[in-house]
Amino acid sequence: MPLRVSALMEHIVIGSVLSTMFLIFQYSLHKIDEGHVGVYFRGGALLPTTSQPGYHMMIPLLTTHKAVQVTLQTDEVKNVPCGTSGGVMIYFDRIEVVNHLKAESVLDIVRNYTADYDKTLIFNKVHHELNQFCSSHTLHEVYIDLFDQIDENLKQALQKDLLEMAPGLTIQAVRVTKPKIPEAIRKNYELMEGEKTQLLIAVQHQKVVEKDAETERKRAVIEAEKEAQIARIQFDQKIMEKESLQHIAQIEDEMHLARQKSHTDAGFYKMQQEAKANTLLHTPEYIELKKYEALAQNTKVYFGTEIPQSFLATDYLATLGKSGKVSHSNDDPRGR
Repeated sequence: MPLRVSALMEHIVIGSVLSTMFLIFQYSLHKIDEGHVGVYFRGGALLPTTSQPGYHMMIPLLTTHKAVQVTLQTDEVKNVPCGTSGGVMIYFDRIEVVNHLKAESVLDIVRNYTADYDKTLIFNKVHHELNQFCSSHTLHEVYIDLFDQIDENLKQALQKDLLEMAPGLTIQAVRVTKPKIPEAIRKNYELMEGEKTQLLIAVQHQKVVEKDAETERKRAVIEAEKEAQIARIQFDQKIMEKESLQHIAQIEDEMHLARQKSHTDAGFYKMQQEAKANTLLHTPEYIELKKYEALAQNTKVYFGTEIPQSFLATDYLATLGKSGKVSHSNDDPRGR
């Protein structure tokens, strides 16, 4: 009996030791996933060490850990109420904030804003900045005119505060969904959008008509300029033809004038040379010789029983008339 009790006690002790070791191992061994950094707390105080992804050990029961993401993460802020400057309450159904926390800044940010830093630095700031924006703008500005600027304005506002409050935490992008507005106002906006769409269609149609008219006008101008250029070219061709004919006629006239001048100069030269020759030829002796030759050619012999004492030789007188002298016939022995 005593052996059974001692064996039972031995089994109980061994079981207790194993259970204790299992609990210690279970609570001391922990895993940090990739993309995260482990931070540790002991007695509520943040320890100055961090751990990288993988399995790690810690003192069970006394030490706790938190895994802080250090890759890009998206925080969703839902159903954010916002009052416009006109007193209309609207709701943003979902706002997504893409942010990134550097690993070397984890300890400082967790120490200042706890491991749930995004609640203070992002969620609460989104509520605040959106209410600031809505309160300074009308419903139409928030819902229509300035809606495309809300994303960028909210990102800049968040990043400006984070540079001072939490260096190492950066905002990559902000996406804001269309806010919910009262049903009656929404229907009016839908009606207004429909009318605006019709107006845009009409404006675009007018632009198309104007563009077609402008195209037609340019085509007509191009055709007119083309015809004018063709007419100008044809006119220039005719002018060139006339000028060519005029130039040819002028050349022909100059050639004819040159020929006439050459003929005239040749005639003048001939006459001039003949005059010089006559000047040299018509000496008194030559003239006397010619006179006797003329008399010899005009001498006539008459035969008969009755010869008149005198007669007029018309042929001889005609010859002498040309030379300017009149003499008697040799038939008159007295020279009459």
